Amino acid sequence: MQRTIEIAPSILASDFSKLGAECVELGAAGADRLHWDVMDGVFVPNLTIGPDVIAACRPHSELPFEAHLMVVDPDQLVPRYIEAGCSTVMVHVEACIHLHRSLSRIRDLGARSGVALNPHTPAEMISHVLEVVDQVLVMSVNPGFGGQSYIAAVEPKIVEIKTMIDTGGHDIDIEVDGGIGAGTIAAATAAGVN
Repeated sequence: MQRTIEIAPSILASDFSKLGAECVELGAAGADRLHWDVMDGVFVPNLTIGPDVIAACRPHSELPFEAHLMVVDPDQLVPRYIEAGCSTVMVHVEACIHLHRSLSRIRDLGARSGVALNPHTPAEMISHVLEVVDQVLVMSVNPGFGGQSYIAAVEPKIVEIKTMIDTGGHDIDIEVDGGIGAGTIAAATAAGVN
């Protein structure tokens, strides 16, 4: 299935002293949605933003917000990010003990469910949850910090995930996170990212 290419810039690259204005600027620049990298300082070494900051930015943009939860216990936080205005919430396969339950709960709370995989995590880790997934996020850097270089070795995994999705007839977006720019976007989309 051919999907529309969308751009979801990470707020992590923004000036945190003016996040509302940054949301406005990203919308004016043509972003399709805004990506909020949520880090807890435990699952990853960095610490970023919570749901209250996202809620404060929500009035500044009509774009969809997606929360990428790089946290140890995402199940406890999911409702807060949906309440803050995120229409998609992504959890890491590495952080969820009961992944199917976690993804189903996101949907039950009215948001799109997303599952994220670190660069070393094999694609088959999500093969049995695709029926409750709206979006797969493939990490093309090690999570925790912005500005890292793209890991091209994830491209065969993207191809594998795209094949699983197409073979199963699923309606799922594939997103790539990290090191995406003019020099890497073509290879990522050729692998199956939209």
